[in-house]
Amino acid sequence: MIRPASWGPELVWGRPFSICSADGKSLTLFIQKVGRGTSRIAELEKGDSVTVWGPLGNGFAVEPETPTLMLAGGIGIAPFRGYIEQHPTSENLKLFFAHRMPRACYSYDSMTATVRHQSMVEQNPDDLQAIIKEMGVLIEQYKDGLILCCGPTPFMRTARKFALEHGARLQVSLENHMGCGVGACLGCVCKNDKDKYVQVCTNGPVFWADKVEL
Repeated sequence: MIRPASWGPELVWGRPFSICSADGKSLTLFIQKVGRGTSRIAELEKGDSVTVWGPLGNGFAVEPETPTLMLAGGIGIAPFRGYIEQHPTSENLKLFFAHRMPRACYSYDSMTATVRHQSMVEQNPDDLQAIIKEMGVLIEQYKDGLILCCGPTPFMRTARKFALEHGARLQVSLENHMGCGVGACLGCVCKNDKDKYVQVCTNGPVFWADKVEL
């Protein structure tokens, strides 16, 4: 979670972001402007002060010997950069990236040196159908491995559908709106498989796909 000092009382809550990369000395976030908060963050200049608290919640499973498929939709590519950098056997990883904006807008090309990779762009309805079809093929190929997904809810919902069909293990990273980040404000809750509400910030944001509603 980050909150610039310059916001004052105008914007009360901080904004949550996946950690794109961290090396102990620096923290990299990959941010898309979608509202007032992210627009104001984009206007920050070098030397401006921000409050940062985290990391919060959990992260994707790491199984070094398991073939692992990473499904990234748009800005959902953010957490996979750090995942790739920290993974002990990146040769077991494959990144599938579906996007709408030009690929140069993302950090995709900086992530693909050590992993197999594939990208598809969505510019019309036919592209979307091709992406959905390819996701189904890939998830079936990795049904005995580990599949990780981050992106828009419809993207993750499609991945969940295929994973359930093929009996694949799938984790999803939810991007619910968060306020406090510590489970107090209840702004980010979702329903789990027991029809109970759980806080995404403290119980997630990563969930096994069959244990949470999308």
